[in-house]
Amino acid sequence: MEISPREAPSRWLTAGVPLLAALAALALAAIPLAFAGAPILEAYRQMFAGVFGSVFSFTEMLTRATPLVFTGLAAAIAFRARLWNIGAEGQLYLGAMAAVWIGSGLIDGPALLMIPLVLLAGFIAGGLGMLGPAVLRTRFGADEVVTSLLLNFIILIFVQMMLEGPLKDPMSLGWPQSEPMTDAATLPRLMGKMRLHAGFLLAIGTAIVAHVVMAMTVWGLKIRATGENAAAARHAGIPVRRLLLAVAFVSGGLAGLAGVSEVAGLKGYLTTDLSPGFGYTGIVVAMLAGLSPLGVVLAALYIASVFVGTDSMSRALGVSSFLADLTVSMSLICVLLGGFFSRFRLRRIRPEAAA
Repeated sequence: MEISPREAPSRWLTAGVPLLAALAALALAAIPLAFAGAPILEAYRQMFAGVFGSVFSFTEMLTRATPLVFTGLAAAIAFRARLWNIGAEGQLYLGAMAAVWIGSGLIDGPALLMIPLVLLAGFIAGGLGMLGPAVLRTRFGADEVVTSLLLNFIILIFVQMMLEGPLKDPMSLGWPQSEPMTDAATLPRLMGKMRLHAGFLLAIGTAIVAHVVMAMTVWGLKIRATGENAAAARHAGIPVRRLLLAVAFVSGGLAGLAGVSEVAGLKGYLTTDLSPGFGYTGIVVAMLAGLSPLGVVLAALYIASVFVGTDSMSRALGVSSFLADLTVSMSLICVLLGGFFSRFRLRRIRPEAAA
C-alpha cells in the first residue's frame, strides 16, 4: 500500500468528514453499551428523548452548548493561525473571576451598564491569560502547548486562593465560593423558568461575527495566511509576531466569555467546580467543526446533545454517564482519521509496478 496526497480534496469530502465522524462515534458507542448489557436501540431512544423529548430537555442542551461555543471559537481562531491554545480552561476561570469581581457589588449601576462591563472584564481577563504563553512563544520560542496547558493548573490554584480570601462570600458558611452576582449584572433568562439565558444568543452572535471576520476581512486573511505558512506571510509583509499576540488575546478573551456566561447567566457565583472541562472539550468542538466559526455552533450542539442525552440514558438504564466522555473522545479520533483520509489516499501497489 502507498500513501499519496490528494491533489484537491473536494468540498463535499471536507464538509462531510465531521458529519461522518459524529455518526461513526455514535455507532462505535454501541460497543461499550453492549458490554454494559444495555439494550442498544432503547439506549439510543433514551438519548434522543433526553435531548428532544421536551422543551426543558432541549433548552438544557442549548444551555450546555453555550460555553462550548465560546471555547470552541477560542480554539478554532487560535488554531487557524497555528497558535495552539490549550489553556481555555484556565482562561474560562479568569473570565469568570473577573466577572464576579466586577458584578458582585464592586460597581453599582443599571443592567445596561453592568452587563457590558462584566462581559468586557471577562474578555480582558481571559485574553491576558493567553497573552503570557503567546509572548513566551514569540519572544523566546517556548512551546505554547506546554505553557498554556500548565497555566491551567496555576490559574485554578489562584482561583482557589481568591475564593478562600478576597472573593469569599462571608455568608457561604465556610464553603469556598464567591459572593453572588447582583441582579443588574446577571444575564436575563430567555424562557420563563428554564435555565437558558442570553449568553446563548451572545454565543451565536459571536460565532457569526467570527465567521465574517475570518472569511471577509483583511485581518482574517492574515490569520489564515500565517497559519498556512508563517515564513511566507512574514515575507509578504504581515507582522506575524504582532498578529499572533492579537490572535492570542482574542482567543483567550473568547474563552473568558465562556466563564462569564456561566457565572452571570447560569450559576450566579464562582466555585472551583464551575467547569466540568469546557475548555478542553472546546478543542474537540473546534476540530469537529473543521475550525469553522459557524461549524463550531453545530459541533457544540452535537457535543452538548451527547452529554445531555447520555445523562438521560444513564438515569433510565443505569449505564455509566462516562459514556458521554467516551463518545466525545471517539468523535475526535474519527474526525482526525477522516481529516487524514480527506488529504491523503491509499493506493495499492501492484507487484510488477513495485519491481
